[in-house]
Amino acid sequence: MRTGTIGRGLGLATALAALITGLFMAPASAGRAAPDAGPAAVRAAAPAAFTHPGVLVSRPQLDFVRGKVQAGAQPWKGAYDQMMASKYASLSRTAKPRAVVECGSYSNPNYGCTDEREDAIAAYTLSLAWYITQDSRYAAKAVEIMDAWSAVIQDHTNSNAPLQTGWAGSSWPRAAEIIKYTYSSWPNAGRFATMLRNVYLPKVINGSNSNGNWELSMTEAAIGISVFLEDRTSYDKAVTKFRGRVPAYIYVTADGSLPKAAPGSGLDTRDEIINYWQGQSTFMDGLSQETCRDLTHTGYGLSAISHIAETSRIQGQDLYPEIADRLRHALGLHAKYQLGTAVPSSLCGGSLKDSLGPVTEVGFNALHNRMGIAMTNTQTLTEQQRPAGSNNLFVAWETLTHADNPN
Repeated sequence: MRTGTIGRGLGLATALAALITGLFMAPASAGRAAPDAGPAAVRAAAPAAFTHPGVLVSRPQLDFVRGKVQAGAQPWKGAYDQMMASKYASLSRTAKPRAVVECGSYSNPNYGCTDEREDAIAAYTLSLAWYITQDSRYAAKAVEIMDAWSAVIQDHTNSNAPLQTGWAGSSWPRAAEIIKYTYSSWPNAGRFATMLRNVYLPKVINGSNSNGNWELSMTEAAIGISVFLEDRTSYDKAVTKFRGRVPAYIYVTADGSLPKAAPGSGLDTRDEIINYWQGQSTFMDGLSQETCRDLTHTGYGLSAISHIAETSRIQGQDLYPEIADRLRHALGLHAKYQLGTAVPSSLCGGSLKDSLGPVTEVGFNALHNRMGIAMTNTQTLTEQQRPAGSNNLFVAWETLTHADNPN
């Protein structure tokens, strides 16, 4: 059963969702995804009723993981052990909230930036530990961290404020969803919701015309927050941002001689677009707007794309078919070169920097395992990197949550 329809009990809605999914899935499984544009009826966004927990992970996914860990099955048991041995799972953690988190470029200054991101990841880690173990100490610690921040924080400032808000704002609702809907006691859940609505959502909902990973991370936060708040208007706005940004972040040859520009970007000449694409003037399937910057920032963007699509699928509005062709090409292209294939001179002058990081599990599971798309390079890299840990920004434990997860 698809997670987006679990518990709805609405036969007509379920049948319609299945019909819509069927229309999109056929071309995607054949190796080509549906085009970026689609019929207005199909492209309607926010669900009539939100599914909880439903940000990045659903209850059926969590149940699958718990069963695998309890059975000692790999790679989940190894991934669980890795998570539990991390600083983020510590029951002695003390939150470090600030009223104003000030983050400049390249974390200079860094007044609460690392503390906030890591406390948010810790809350998510502890919520996963709670669900898998059913040990209430982990849930209580997650609540303690979330309460500490919701009692104090008022703003994010300086040049990296939008990105910082996006990173922390991506992790918070994952934790909050699990705790609110699977744990018995969170008296300050309403205050936490107010924090997300007043402090985080205004900073991320309007997007950014900076590098694409900024807007994608901000959109991921906006989607997750909208689910927790059950805010259909914000959800729809975030989905619209996503649909405009993904085609402007990942190039496919069907786009023509130049990549697409994001709505509102103001990029309307060839020179402007090439400059925005880090000076790259030769385009190929799967190239990212930040490939020639470095693979790490590219990984941030691809991860956020996968996370947004995963959340939308849980919510019964599957965005994967719309972006599957771009995402599979992007994951495959970058995985190929990270695995050691010689970089041609036509690509970033023959040299690529850094690595994608622990970001391939969610997209690989969705595209390869659920949709049946062949992804040899991505599979090799994903399995080589297991168990995928945390990038200490907004990615955490995705081998545990998404490796071969059918739900």
